[in-house]
Formats: sequence, structure tokens, C-alpha cells
Amino acid sequence: MDNLRRSTMLRIVKLMNVVLVTIPFGVCWYMAYAENLAQPFFQKGNWVVIALFAILYITYGRVYEGFRISLSRISELIGSQILAILISDGLIYIVTWLLMKSLPPILPLVATLVAQVVLASMWCVTAHRWYFLTHKPKKTAVIYDMLEGLEQLISQYGLETKFQVMATAGIEQALNENLKILDGVDVVFLCGIHSHERNIILKQCVARNIQVYLIPRIGDVLMSSAKRMHMFHLPMLRVKRYAPNPEYLFVKRAFDIIVSGLALIVFSPVMLVVGIMIKMTDGGPAFYKQCRLTKDGERFDVLKFRSMRVDAEKDGVARLSTGENDDRITPIGRFIRKCRLDELPQLINIFKGEMTIVGPRPERPEIAAQYEQELPEFALRLQAKAGLTGYAQVYGKYNTTPYDKLQMDLMYIANPSFAEDLKIMFATVKILFVPDSTEGVAQGQTTATKATPEKVK
Repeated sequence: MDNLRRSTMLRIVKLMNVVLVTIPFGVCWYMAYAENLAQPFFQKGNWVVIALFAILYITYGRVYEGFRISLSRISELIGSQILAILISDGLIYIVTWLLMKSLPPILPLVATLVAQVVLASMWCVTAHRWYFLTHKPKKTAVIYDMLEGLEQLISQYGLETKFQVMATAGIEQALNENLKILDGVDVVFLCGIHSHERNIILKQCVARNIQVYLIPRIGDVLMSSAKRMHMFHLPMLRVKRYAPNPEYLFVKRAFDIIVSGLALIVFSPVMLVVGIMIKMTDGGPAFYKQCRLTKDGERFDVLKFRSMRVDAEKDGVARLSTGENDDRITPIGRFIRKCRLDELPQLINIFKGEMTIVGPRPERPEIAAQYEQELPEFALRLQAKAGLTGYAQVYGKYNTTPYDKLQMDLMYIANPSFAEDLKIMFATVKILFVPDSTEGVAQGQTTATKATPEKVK
């Protein structure tokens, strides 16, 4: 009953945020736009527009995790909500433009935006403090096998106010002590534990009403695609290779063509300027081609704006970028990488059908081969066509380990849907404003041996 009360209160607090952000828009709509439409609405029509704004804000707020009070820093909450407000206001401005049949005045919406940002920021600070004043840190245990050091990540990400780590143990120690580690805890993190031992602990946790956070192994992710069915009067799970239905593939390809075609037209002036700037820097080519892998191991040449020196790999050794410390990157290259402008030519690859907008990022054959020496399952990423953005790009970083990238890509492959594609596309906008999403790998790293850790660092 106590959990129900807390859950209800949390929902009310989140609803207050939506109301606070929607009120300024409603005032703006009635004062600046409602009476200037080509065909003014009756009262219900105005309420529909205001409701549309609220729906857009809720949708983008969820995509950017702007309501995740318990697991986000205040700065992350504010940033996510500002982004959701900007997009929602922008879309409603376009709708207003269509309804007025002329360009609406922008200043009322700018004033509304300022008010919304102030109110949202105040809510984020207040709601965050309220949550951790009324919700004590949950007593937490960490049980690990191939991954340890999670308690360090809890501290690194500022989650000590959410999880109070009481004990940590390897899986053998935990089982030898008859799972005494579970006594008196509210939460358990299971890190990379094999299915047999994990299932023993899961049963105990469910029986004791202990919440479980589980870092999966590759087999677990593959199982997430299983279809529930019955055969021989028995429950069964069917797992198979990535095989989305034809309707999804048709819609996905049509969407790729339309979006990439429009984007090429819209960004053509930017691409022209970037190309000229690169050419003026050192006289080298503006573009470069690089062999990459896509579905079923098929090779293609990915197009990018050149951000490194022409002789960046003159010794013939494939190297991952070390980020800001990489002396091979040119001055203009640093700029276009930060703004992700170096990726724009891949719109041509998408339009041609060599890539898709959402899918696992294409890897170089040499580096993929290095990864597969220690991680043979890495080739499972090639079940789907390579993409401009993907699950691993949205929820990971450039230097996320190959093992973790593989798991995230397999999570996407396991449950393909157009709705998930749209969610990843919208979430990609957020990472443009996150600096650590482009962090490089360790200096001199060229192989999967150094990139695939056995422990969380």
C-alpha cells in the first residue's frame, strides 16, 4: 500500500510539470494566435491545440527522459525538458503557421519559451529535492561474475542518494553463504551472471519482494526476442534470426528515401560550406571513403567529410580515434566532429540503400575481425542493415566497450519496430548536446583485446 501511495504521488508530481509547462503555452495561444487564424476555432478547437502541445511535450519528455526524477541529475532533467519544450514549441509553431496561412509572430512564442524553461527548471530542482527527501536510499547489494565495480559506477553517476550499497560479492561467495547477502536489502544488482546461478537468485528476490536490476549476457539479450507460444500442450519460447515482417521493411525503406532526400536538400548549403573549409585547410579532398560492413557481412564504402590528416593511417594500421587527444584530427575536423557534421555525407549512402537511418553502426572489416577474435558473437550485429544512428549511439558513447555495444545493438535487433526507430531518431538529437558521447578510446588502442574489458572500470 505504501508503494502504491508513493507511485501515485510521483505521478501527480510529474503531472504538475506538464501543467506548469502547458499553462504558458495556453496563455500565449489565446493572447497571440487564437483570434488570428484563417478560420478561428470555437472553444473546443483551441483546447485541442493546447492538448496537442501537452501530448507532444509528454512524448518528447519521455523520449529524452525528462521525467526520470529518481535516476537523473538535476542538470540532466533540466536539459532534457528544455529540449522537449523546444521541439514541442517548434512543432506547434509550424501547426500555427498552417492554421494562420501566414507566418505567425515569433516573439510571443519566444516569451512563452522563456517562461516554460524557468518553470520547468524550478520544477526539476523542487521535484528532485522532494523525491530524495521522501524516498530514502534503497539498501542495495551487488552480486557479480564477469563484471565487478558497479558500486563505483553508482558513485560516479551520483546515484548514492538512490542506492545505498550495503554489500558486494562474487557469485560463488554469495551462493556459498546461502545468499545471506540478500538479507535486509531492497535492491539487488546482478552483473553478468550465468543463467543457472542468476535464476536461483531471481527466484529468491521475487519471493522476498526484492527489486532486481540485471546486466544481461549476450544469451539473455537474444532470448529477449523470443516469441511466446504453445506446442504439445507445453509453454515454449521461439528464438530465430532477425527477420522483420515485409511491411516494416517497406515502411522503413520508404522513410529512409524520403528523409534522406529531404535532408540532402536542406543541408546541401551546409555541406558545401564544410567541403570548402576542409579543402582550404590542407588542400586535401573534402570527402573520404572507407570500407564498412553492413547486413550479412556485405561491404560498402561509407562516405564522410574528412576530419583527419590525409596520411592519418599511412602505416596501414586501422586505429580507433582517441578523441580530443588524437593529433591526426585537423582543426576543422574537431569542429565538424563536435557538431556531427562529418556524418552528413552518409545521407547519400542511405538514399542509395547501402545504409538505413536507424541500425547498428557499420564497422570496418579490420576492426570487426579484431573484435571477433575475442568476441565471436560480434558478427551477430550484421543481422540488420547498418545505420546512421542506433541504440548503442543513443545509450552508449564512442568509447563504450565492444561487448556493451554488441548487447545494445542486439537489443534493437531483437524487437524491430518503426516506433522504436522513431524513438531512437528523436533521442539522437539529445546526444548532439552531450560532450562525452564523442569521447575517444584509450591512447594507441587498435584491437578488441584492449577494448573489451572484463571489469567495469
